[in-house]
Amino acid sequence: MTGQRIAVLGSTGSVGANTLDVIGRHPGRFEVFALSASTQVELMLQQCAAFKPPFAVMADESAGRELAGNLQACGLPTRVLWGQLALEEIASHPSVDTVMAAIVGAAGLASCLAAARAGKRLLLANKEALVVGGELFLAAMKQGGGILLPIDSEHSAIFQSLPQDAASWDERVEKIILTASGGPFRTREPATLRKVTPEEACAHPNWVMGRKISVDSATMMNKALEVIEARFLFGLSPQRLEVVIHPQSVIHSMVQYRDTSVVAQLGTPDMRVPIAYGLAWPDRVASGAQALDFSTLADMSFESLDSRGHRERFPGLALAWETLAAPSGTTAVLNAANEVAVAAFLERRIRFDQIHHVNVATLDAVTSSRPENLEDLLDLDARAREAARATAARLGV
Repeated sequence: MTGQRIAVLGSTGSVGANTLDVIGRHPGRFEVFALSASTQVELMLQQCAAFKPPFAVMADESAGRELAGNLQACGLPTRVLWGQLALEEIASHPSVDTVMAAIVGAAGLASCLAAARAGKRLLLANKEALVVGGELFLAAMKQGGGILLPIDSEHSAIFQSLPQDAASWDERVEKIILTASGGPFRTREPATLRKVTPEEACAHPNWVMGRKISVDSATMMNKALEVIEARFLFGLSPQRLEVVIHPQSVIHSMVQYRDTSVVAQLGTPDMRVPIAYGLAWPDRVASGAQALDFSTLADMSFESLDSRGHRERFPGLALAWETLAAPSGTTAVLNAANEVAVAAFLERRIRFDQIHHVNVATLDAVTSSRPENLEDLLDLDARAREAARATAARLGV
């Protein structure tokens, strides 16, 4: 192997698949060392056939043995492992240079911590590692001495718009402005949101994403989580983090400097752009995305959260600043509650507007104390999920 050796954790999801698309465009530069997935055996088989990684990891033994049998039948040499410990082993493997962390939710936290402690170049598409892990995750990055590069389009845009010297961010930057599309319900009457179906919530007007993150975009909880992530990534106080609605998703985020100058990153709404930037940083390589055609941009508009009833339409967004002001670990409670609530909505057990009720009730029910290690975080996560499930059951439709 001569290229940068990459482990793609969550390779069958949308970010993972886009990562492999970019890697496939640069065979001399990037090599796939390991892939991981939860249960999608057939898609993993196809990815192993295309990239021939030395290792593949599945979430459980059943899926792992099924994949191993299929690989053997096809004459493919990939070794199959399974379980959480195997995932952590791959994330910290001495032969791995770069880890793409694209496992959705708190399930990806342990492998992110393993990669951080091992000093890997960590491409963070799993915002929950910072939302849940917070200070523990940053301490692991410092311990390992690796490089942390954000892959969320908004945080990649901020990173590209900030000064190269991170030590000067606090002195030179006035505020960070995250843009939000507003999702599929930006103009919908708030009172009608109780009737929203999972199919409607998953129909994002700009981005092609998985079901969970699509629902988060529809509630704008994704933006709440991104505010929390930005706080830990860039070190600015929560009061210097702002959100504006930008329906066209052309400007991915902005940085306003002390002299009031604003630096923004623009591009087509295609996740391959920030992925390619993270993979090649500090260089830039072809992503496969279409270039922005300014002649077709009829309009670029912006809306304040205080306009058009947005705060009533998206009440969950304010929870970002509330949890950042609360005791350490409270952001982990919010993340756990939201995962439970979104799953309940997708399974049609609660209404769309009740997602916020589950989140607020869980924050009221679960008191956080500063987590000292991964076990503390997992215990806090479990207690929050139990409380959220109880609330969802009481609200059940």
